[in-house]
Amino acid sequence: MNLHEHAIMEMGPRSVENGPDQWMYDSVLELIDCFAAQGHSGLSAPYCIAYFKTLASFEPLGPLTGEDDEWVAINNDMYQNKRCGHVFKKNDGQAYDSNGIVWRGPNGNCFTNSDSRVNITFPYTPKTEYHDVI
Repeated sequence: MNLHEHAIMEMGPRSVENGPDQWMYDSVLELIDCFAAQGHSGLSAPYCIAYFKTLASFEPLGPLTGEDDEWVAINNDMYQNKRCGHVFKKNDGQAYDSNGIVWRGPNGNCFTNSDSRVNITFPYTPKTEYHDVI
C-alpha cells in the first residue's frame, strides 16, 4: 500500500461532492501526493513533516530574538511579532505570548482568554501549557 492509498483508507471514501469536506479531502490528498513524490526515506520524512508542520502553523523554527525588525505596529501602543503571531509587545517593552496557557475542556475543546497571556523575555521559544478545566 502506498501513502496515497493509506490516506484514502484512513480518511474514508469521498462522500461529499462539494463544500468544505470535499475541499479538505482534496487538499490533504494533494499534500500527501506531493510529499510522496519527493521520495523521502524513513530518516528524512520525520524531519520534513516536523518542519512543514511548524512552518504551516506560522510558528518559528528557532527562538524569537525580540529585536526591532521582528515587530510590526498594530496600533499606537501595541506590536505583533512577525515570526510568531501570538506574541505581542506593548510600548513599555513588556512582551507576552497570548497562547502561553490554553484551557482544555473535558471534551477536548481548547480556548484562550485574557488569562492565557504569559509575560516573556528574549530570546524566547514559544511554548504552550495546557490546563484542564471542568
